[in-house]
Amino acid sequence: MRISFRALLFCLALCSPCLAAAQPQVAADDSFTVDGRVVPVAPAVRSRNDKGITIRATRITSPLMIDGRLDKGVYGEVQPITEFEQQEPHEGAPVSERTEAWILFDDKNLYVSCRCFDSHPERMVANDMRRDSSNLRQNDNFGVLIDTFHDKRNGFLFYLTPVGGMFDGATSDERTNNADWNTVWDAKSTRSPDGWYAEIAIPFKSLRYRAGRDQVWGLNIRRTICAKNEYAYLTPMKPSWGIIALFRSSAAATLVGIEAPPAAKNIEVKPYAISRLTTDNVARPAVRNDFDPDVGLDVKYGLTKSLTADLTINTDFAQVEADEVQVNLTRFNLQFPEKRDFFLEGQGVFTFGNAGTGNLPTAGASQASGGGDAPTIFYSRQIGLTSGRPVPIDAGGRLSGRVGKFSVGALNINTDADGTTEATNFTVLRVRRDIWRRSTIGALFTNRSESYLGPGSNQVAGIDGNFGFFQNIYFNGYVAKSRTDGVGSDELSYRGNFSYAADRYGLQLDRTVVGDDFNPEVGFLRRSDFRRNFVSGRFSPRPAATSKVRRYFVESSLNYVTDNDNALESRSAMAAVRAELQNSDAFHLEYFRDFELLRRPFAPASGISIPVGGYTFQHVRAAWAPGQQHRLSGTAAIDVGEFYDGTKQTFAMNARYGISRQLGVEPNISLNWITRNGVTRTVRATGARTTFTMTPRMFVAALVQYVSTGNSLTTNFRFRWEYQPGSELFVVYTDGHDVLAPNGIPSLQNRGLVVKVNRLFRF
Repeated sequence: MRISFRALLFCLALCSPCLAAAQPQVAADDSFTVDGRVVPVAPAVRSRNDKGITIRATRITSPLMIDGRLDKGVYGEVQPITEFEQQEPHEGAPVSERTEAWILFDDKNLYVSCRCFDSHPERMVANDMRRDSSNLRQNDNFGVLIDTFHDKRNGFLFYLTPVGGMFDGATSDERTNNADWNTVWDAKSTRSPDGWYAEIAIPFKSLRYRAGRDQVWGLNIRRTICAKNEYAYLTPMKPSWGIIALFRSSAAATLVGIEAPPAAKNIEVKPYAISRLTTDNVARPAVRNDFDPDVGLDVKYGLTKSLTADLTINTDFAQVEADEVQVNLTRFNLQFPEKRDFFLEGQGVFTFGNAGTGNLPTAGASQASGGGDAPTIFYSRQIGLTSGRPVPIDAGGRLSGRVGKFSVGALNINTDADGTTEATNFTVLRVRRDIWRRSTIGALFTNRSESYLGPGSNQVAGIDGNFGFFQNIYFNGYVAKSRTDGVGSDELSYRGNFSYAADRYGLQLDRTVVGDDFNPEVGFLRRSDFRRNFVSGRFSPRPAATSKVRRYFVESSLNYVTDNDNALESRSAMAAVRAELQNSDAFHLEYFRDFELLRRPFAPASGISIPVGGYTFQHVRAAWAPGQQHRLSGTAAIDVGEFYDGTKQTFAMNARYGISRQLGVEPNISLNWITRNGVTRTVRATGARTTFTMTPRMFVAALVQYVSTGNSLTTNFRFRWEYQPGSELFVVYTDGHDVLAPNGIPSLQNRGLVVKVNRLFRF
C-alpha cells in the first residue's frame, strides 16, 4: 500500500476550510468569574478564591524594548504579581526571595517580565548561556507555562536564566516535554547587586490557540533558586509532582484579558543554501574532496490558529550534532534520540502508548524503568536514516495541531534510493481525543512502502489510552498489530501499565507482550517474541526540615521476561537506597540479581565469547550526583560484580565542568573491564563536548569521541549563529579516524565540511 505525498497535500487543502469551521469560539466572559474563579478588577492583576487563582493581562499601547532592564514606566504603572508559593523545600511557604512578575501584551506580542531579588547574588547558579542547553534547567531560572487552548493538558514552556540562556519547549498531557521544539521569541536578562531581571516577548504568531479575539488561557510561573534547591510557583504545587510540576496545566492559574490579533496569513517560508566538501576513504569507490552545493525549502502554513501544515523539499540535516557514543554490553539494540528539527516539532502528537514510563510524573524515578522493553511504534529515526547513515529525503509534509478535543497528526515523507535502500514512502497518521479531565484515547497508523524483510510493504495499526485519576494514579496501554508481506500471523503486541506516584509511596505494574512476528518497521523494537511482567515499589520519606537530607528513597523492583512459550529469558531483581540532600546532591546504592538465557553465543568484547546457556549473576552499583551549584556536576558511578560466568567492573561519568558562564566541558566516560576464564578485556567509550558560547544565540561546540570496539576516533565541530530570530548560519566539520591502522598512524576514514545558511520569512 502506497500513500502518495501529492495525495496527502491535496487532502489537506480540501480539509482546511472544514477544520477551520470546527474550531470552537471563545467568547468574552461578561461575568466576574471564569472557571468559577474571580476575575480581578483593574488595577488589580491577581485574584484568588477557593476555585483557584486568576491573573489579568494588561494591554500596553506601544511595544516594549526587550533589554532586561525593567526601567520602563509601565512597570511602575501596572501592579506586579508578587505572591509565589514554594513547592520545595517547604510546601506552601512564601518564596524565600522577593519575586515580582508582569503579564503584558500589545497587538503583536505577549510580554512576561520579572524582578528576581536575591539576598546573596554571589551564590546564584548561572553557568551556561547557550540556547536550549540541557544545563539551563539546572541554573537559576524564571519559567513560564502558557496553556493557550485552556484544555488543562498541554502548554508552551519558556524560561530564561540570569545570563540570558533561553529555553522553549512544548508540553503534552502534563507528562512529556518536547525540549527540542523551537519557535521565534525574544528575551533578555540583566544582573544587579540585588538579584536579576528578565523580559520575554513572545509573538502571537509563534503560538497556537483557539480562534477568536478574547482569549482565556492557563498560566503558571516558576522561579528556581538553585543555591537553596528551591522551586516556587504562581499556584500551589505538590512536591510529589517533582521537577516537572510546571507541566501540570490543570494546576495553572487562569489568564484573562488577552485580546488576540486578527487572523493573518500565518505563513513561514525558510529557504536554505548549503555547500559540503566530503572525503570518504571507506566508500567504494573512495570519495576525495567531493564538492556538493544544494538548496532546499521549508514552508509552514497555519490552516487555522490551532492547526499547521508543514512542507519540506530536498531536506538536509547536516547541521545536526553527531550521536553520543554508548557502550552496549547487552544483546539488544540501542535506541538513540531524535535530533532533527523537522521531526522534533509536534513530536508529542505522535507519541503512542505513552512509550516508556519515565515520562510519568513520579516523585522519584528508579534506575529500573517500567518501559524499557516496550516497543516504540513510531520512531522517526527510521525515516531518512539507515544504521545512522543519512538517506536523502526528497520531500515531505506534516499536519499537526488540534481540532476541538482532538489532537491530530499526519506525516508523509518520500526518501530517495541511495544504492543500498530503495526509494521509500513513509506515512504516519495519528488522532487522539481528550476525555474526562486528564485522559486520552487515540489511534495510530504507520506505513512503509518498502519492507526491510523483502518485496512488499509494512503497516502497523493500533489504539491506545492514557488515563489519569485523582492526583497520582495513572493507567496507560495499547494494542497494536503489524502486517508485513510474507511474514507469519503472530503480529500482535499489547501493553498495560499502572502507576501510583505519590510523594511518600510509589507503585508500578507493567505487562507487555510482543508476538513473534510483530514488526513495526517505522518504529523501534528492542527485543521480539516476549512476555514481560514488571513490578516496582518505592518508599520516600522526608526527614525533619532541619536535616541535611531532604528526602530518602527505598526502592525495589522485579523484571520478569519470558518468550511466548513461557520459557524464562531474563529476570532482574533490584533493591536500591538513595538520599537527596538539601543542596540537591544525591547518593545512590543499588543491588541487582540478574538471570539471562543465551540461545546463541554472546561476545560482549573482542576475545571473550559466552556460550549458550542460562546464567545467574549479581552486581552492585554506587553513584554520586553533585548538584548544579557545583563547578563539577552530573553523575559518577561504579558498578562491580559478576557478569554471566565472569566478572565486570565499570566506571562511568556523565558530567559538566563549568569553567565560566561561556565555557564548559562535558566529559562522557564509560570504562568496562570484563574478565572470563582468566582473560580480561577493556571496553572503552570516552568523549567530551566543549562548548564556548559567545551570546545566547551564538556558540561553537566540539565533540570528540573514542570507542575501543571499533578503534575509532571521531570529531564533530559545530558553529551556530542565530543571526536573527528563526534564521541561522551553521558551519560543521566532522572526521573519523581508525587509530589502529597497520602502519601505527591513525588513518583518515572520512571527513566533511558543511556550510549552511537559512532565512526565515514570516507573512
